[in-house]
Amino acid sequence: MTRFVGLDVSQKLTAICVVDETGRRLWRGQCATDPGQIERMVRGHAGEDAKIGVETGPMTPWLVHELRGRGLDIVCLDARHASAALKMQMNRTDQNDAEGLAQIMRTGWYRPVHVTSLDAHRARALLGARAQLVGVGALTTQESNDIKGLF
Repeated sequence: MTRFVGLDVSQKLTAICVVDETGRRLWRGQCATDPGQIERMVRGHAGEDAKIGVETGPMTPWLVHELRGRGLDIVCLDARHASAALKMQMNRTDQNDAEGLAQIMRTGWYRPVHVTSLDAHRARALLGARAQLVGVGALTTQESNDIKGLF
């Protein structure tokens, strides 16, 4: 029997909710935003064949790659699309958002988002920082070319 898991991620804590195929909540809790702890919670409460959903956000690429590397089936959900569904909730909390994400996974009513490699995210961050420094005149032409040479 497949279990569906929603993760509502923040920097320190991740709210987790597990529902079954009928939508009945089986477990809900939270743990530190640490891939090892999240993996233990998911496997312990949802089993090996759990289907996990997490919204796009600043920590998503790191977390998705870490959890996939641990053999978990995780999908990144478009935050705008998921947010539209979660707005229907009366009481928005991290726990309730995690349950809403689990229900979205169960129904299949989501738009998956491709998570690019961590190297691509690093390159984008470096290029963005370089553009800002060049824009405020904090880099000389030589320094700017040295940074560009990293790619």
